[in-house]
Amino acid sequence: MVFLYTSLPSPTSNNTKHIFARRSFLPEHKNGLWKIETGFVMTFTYLEDGTTVALGLWGPGDVVGKALSKLEPYQMECLTKVEATVLPLEEWTQLTETLLAHIQQAQELMIIRSHKKVDTMLIKLLAWLSKKFGSEVEKGRLIDMRLTHEDLAEMLGSTRVTITRVLGQFEQEGLINRLSLHRIVLREEEIWYYEI
Repeated sequence: MVFLYTSLPSPTSNNTKHIFARRSFLPEHKNGLWKIETGFVMTFTYLEDGTTVALGLWGPGDVVGKALSKLEPYQMECLTKVEATVLPLEEWTQLTETLLAHIQQAQELMIIRSHKKVDTMLIKLLAWLSKKFGSEVEKGRLIDMRLTHEDLAEMLGSTRVTITRVLGQFEQEGLINRLSLHRIVLREEEIWYYEI
């Protein structure tokens, strides 16, 4: 696996920003965590059959790292260009808050993935993404994460083809507007019946 970043950070390089290219991986630090300054990171693992299991989606201000998980393998993929700084564990004073954020997100994603129908899972995921990472625009909330259909499928344990079909259905129903670069505007006032 090739890591694309500007320099290999050492645990003592606190407050030094490192830049990672889209689709590259944040390297593991046994005694450190990564604080995301800009961009988005997906953490995931694999099952024995190669199936990807998304563990979380993280953005500016969030903290990720192998030290927060016992899973093997544990990967941190940059979904966009990412700027991140190394936080040595012994200097990280907000570890409890970080652990709580990871637990809460894991629970939220577990509930989303527990729905039986892919369309329900997807609309719930889009609503969650719009609340966590979205910004208010004229016609709803913009999810400007540039998530591919494959990214969404991996998060939900579905297929790219199914996600493409359901997104097309949502667009026809007026629930979303798809923009260039895989950006989505969610029309929150239109999704109330999925909440029932």
